[in-house]
Amino acid sequence: MRESPIIAGIAAPLPVNNLDTDQIMPKQFLLGIDKSGLARGLLFDLRFDASGQIRESFVLNQAAYQGARILLAGSNFGCGSSREHAVWGMQQAGFEAVIAPSYGEIFYFNAANNRLLLVTLAPEQIEDLVKEVESGSDKNLIIDIDEQVVKTPSGKSYSFDLPPRQKQMLLEGLDVIGLTLREAAAIEAFEQRHWTRSPWCRVDLARQRQSASMGAAKLE
Repeated sequence: MRESPIIAGIAAPLPVNNLDTDQIMPKQFLLGIDKSGLARGLLFDLRFDASGQIRESFVLNQAAYQGARILLAGSNFGCGSSREHAVWGMQQAGFEAVIAPSYGEIFYFNAANNRLLLVTLAPEQIEDLVKEVESGSDKNLIIDIDEQVVKTPSGKSYSFDLPPRQKQMLLEGLDVIGLTLREAAAIEAFEQRHWTRSPWCRVDLARQRQSASMGAAKLE
């Protein structure tokens, strides 16, 4: 269960259209065999120049946006190749939500399956949020998952749609496996009915393993 239905924190404005997953998580950070260490690669070529020096003008390198938990992005955010590392890297860097007009389809479902909240608002609403965050001293936004609304320091609010499945996963802290296991009893009942009707379809794993072991022994 998630501790709170609220995501509140600094919102970093990056209203760049068509920011693809190759830019979000460059290829040189995909070499590991696990998910660790991906925060370093997040938007690496935008955060650093060719010599490895920090780009002071880039939003995530500015002091006002350190510790940002929400990203204000442009249209078609996360388009490009289907690398789940882009989602993992954002989460490891502390981001819990992205607010944008639209998303790359594969990125959208990768984010949903990993409980990274993607809020979809109209382009003009994103522009208003960016202006308020950039011009105001308070750069925090509040996203109420339960009420499905984004709130600003000035008191404005923006409603958004959220698929019931994704909302449940966010509020209950479930990944896709956890969500599936919620239906374990129904799955088991279906299996039993299926094996009763069609016993010849059942795979005897124990017998398969025994046969495989015997075959390996003969080869030796």
